[in-house]
Amino acid sequence: MKFSLSWLREHLETTATLDEITATLNTIGLEVEGVENPAAALAAFRTARIIEAAQHPNADRLRVCQVDAGEGFERVQVVCGAPNARTGLHVIFAPPGTFIPASGITIKAGKLRGETSGGMLCSLRELGIGEEDSGIAELPEGTATGQSYPLFAGLDDPVIDIAITPNRGDALAVRGIARDLAAAGLGTLRPWRPGTVESRFETPITWRITYPEACPWVLGRAIRGVRNGPSPDWLKRRLESIGLRPVSALVDITNFFTFDLGRPLHVFDADRIMGGELTICRGAGETFTALDGSEHVMTPDDCVIADGRGVQSLAGIMGGAGSGVSDTTTTVFVECALFDPVAIALAGRRHNLHSDARQRFERGVDQALPPAALEAVTRMILDLCGGEAGSVVSAGAEPAWQRQAHLDFARLETIGGLVEEPDHAVHLLQGLGFTVRECDARHVVVDVPPWRNDIATPMLLDQQADLPPARAQTAAEGAMALDPEVDLIEEVLRLRGLDSVPAVSLPVGNAVPLPAFTPRQSRIASLRRQLAAGGLLETVGFSFVAMEQAAEFGETPPELHLLNPIAADLDQMRPTPLVNLLAAVRGNVARGYPDLGLFEVGPAFGPEGQVLVAAGIRSGHSPRLPGQAARPVDLWQVKADALSALAAAGAAMEGLSMTPDAPAFYHPGRSGVIRQGPKLVLGHFGQLHPALLATRGIDVPVCAFMLYPDAVPEPKRKRKAPPALSAFQPLRRDFAFVVAADVPAEKLLRAVRGAERNLIVAANLFDVYEGDKIPAGHRSLGVEITLQPMDGTLTDAEIEAVCERVLAAAQKSCNAVLRG
Repeated sequence: MKFSLSWLREHLETTATLDEITATLNTIGLEVEGVENPAAALAAFRTARIIEAAQHPNADRLRVCQVDAGEGFERVQVVCGAPNARTGLHVIFAPPGTFIPASGITIKAGKLRGETSGGMLCSLRELGIGEEDSGIAELPEGTATGQSYPLFAGLDDPVIDIAITPNRGDALAVRGIARDLAAAGLGTLRPWRPGTVESRFETPITWRITYPEACPWVLGRAIRGVRNGPSPDWLKRRLESIGLRPVSALVDITNFFTFDLGRPLHVFDADRIMGGELTICRGAGETFTALDGSEHVMTPDDCVIADGRGVQSLAGIMGGAGSGVSDTTTTVFVECALFDPVAIALAGRRHNLHSDARQRFERGVDQALPPAALEAVTRMILDLCGGEAGSVVSAGAEPAWQRQAHLDFARLETIGGLVEEPDHAVHLLQGLGFTVRECDARHVVVDVPPWRNDIATPMLLDQQADLPPARAQTAAEGAMALDPEVDLIEEVLRLRGLDSVPAVSLPVGNAVPLPAFTPRQSRIASLRRQLAAGGLLETVGFSFVAMEQAAEFGETPPELHLLNPIAADLDQMRPTPLVNLLAAVRGNVARGYPDLGLFEVGPAFGPEGQVLVAAGIRSGHSPRLPGQAARPVDLWQVKADALSALAAAGAAMEGLSMTPDAPAFYHPGRSGVIRQGPKLVLGHFGQLHPALLATRGIDVPVCAFMLYPDAVPEPKRKRKAPPALSAFQPLRRDFAFVVAADVPAEKLLRAVRGAERNLIVAANLFDVYEGDKIPAGHRSLGVEITLQPMDGTLTDAEIEAVCERVLAAAQKSCNAVLRG
């Protein structure tokens, strides 16, 4: 929201400086985003007079001017090419060293066609404050020379830009900002009484409302005999100061009141309205051309203003080109209506239309202002465009906005943390427009003004009885947010300044601080560190991916498809971070960097909802080392990554098993699923399917894994016993078992571990062999077992006995025999 200082002073009587005003705005919650002063950039320009203008001896289109620019520049020679440069003309002079805003150059003294020139005579366009460029600017006769031109032209008028929060629709008006400053003690709010304009004839256009949910009340009035043309300079300057381009007097007047009072208005060319009636109704598929030239197809949810010919305005957002005013307009019909904020916001979003009117209606406008605003705009149209006013016509009725709020003074301290005198708190509320209904030493009851739509109403609490039980409980728990007393506390604190609230430390809940991380957070952090230690680089990817790519990694239910994506190829919630990681591999391979190791810990989305996933990917080959050739990445590397990450996350590794039923985007014979028990899936790993890589043009091996950290069972909380450390050395024995090719190695390892639980502390697979030395349909599995005696050194007989039990367990479980 932008406004100039002079505009603010029309509503606020104050002697405060600009710095005091901006400081107060920040204090009361209207954050100042910037202050611009046009005079600062034009400070070097001066008023001057051409003493003599003569033809340049060496150029037909140049004139040599002797210029009096006041003290220090009583007689300066300037070469000028403007056709209107003449003796006696009062002009704008730029001495050497002056920066010209329009051209971006800095004036230097020099020569033009042999004649010295000690400055420049300027047009308004060159100063960046006008459009005329047919010659230099002509100042009024009798203008004193040597004045600062910005001060002479009244340009020393800083423009303040403030940020508006969504709840403060009343602050989208200069008067609303002035009211806040006055309540904060920075001056007095000037009275505003528009008066009543006498009607000279019956307005020939009537209103009809068939969509009262979106528009409960509308007023209008015809004004005939108007002359539409350029606005007066004061109105142009006022709009230009806040970045608006003047269009014509009728349009500029409505724009003025949009910012002055926060009251959007619209003027129709009455002669272009067909049928003598305007209807506020739902859209019905019509094509509507807005004033900005864009075309939109209306929907039944849109609130429109239509005549006998069709839609003439998208209500509360933008008027139509078919009924807009022009230079030939002689009769206008002024519309002043109330629109539902939600209906306006949704319609603006549907049609991607942004306007100053929409910005105000969707935040809520003054619900009692339409009659006074209509009188005010009528008076200004008559003053600037002439004509005579017709009668006021209306439809609907003023909504029942009246409501009350109460404030218990003690709660200013208990909730707000500020001790405030009751009389001063009441004074602050009255300054904001609240009317005192009851007041005593304990509390005050006030009437809420119609422009404060953000103040909650007791009605919201009463409506809890009509809510479903679950919603009612939520509303009851959040009743503080609906309590208008809290809003009044906020207003008092805001006007006092939140920096005046004393800082109070929170009470100490426990002498021993609680852990900074939850057990889940600790597990995720450990998992991240483990993956990074394994040589993988962490990435962070979008949760949005292309639907075609997402479909290759899982389901793409319609509820996870984005209706308004930030980009056309980011229209689906990802089923796994592997989509992003594979895209990163593709990009790096295309640039000549195929050897990668990446991982991401982030969300994945599916029919069951959002889950946390740790995904990793390896591509290309391992580094070449002296005496060791590079080898392509394989599933054993990503399996090791996955298992080490699960161990870091606290998974019980001895209870894990592997099954071959991995998702379809893996290679069907080179992948596996990590389970704990028969049903709990902790992740999967393997080589990615060749077809998946081929569609992306990736010609290097790629393997990946995906883990579900939240599926890892919480470890049992028990007191840790001291470790049982043996004084005796462990010993290892290797076995080569021949088993059927379809026997899982995991089954054999489980059988070997269980053969002697008191001595066998580990059983690991170290070799797999299939060849002509093994019977067809079989393979050799090399297993290393570790024996750890606790009570004494094992004898050969004891070792042999353990080996016999291992052989027996393997034979019984897997029909395994020792390889001969």
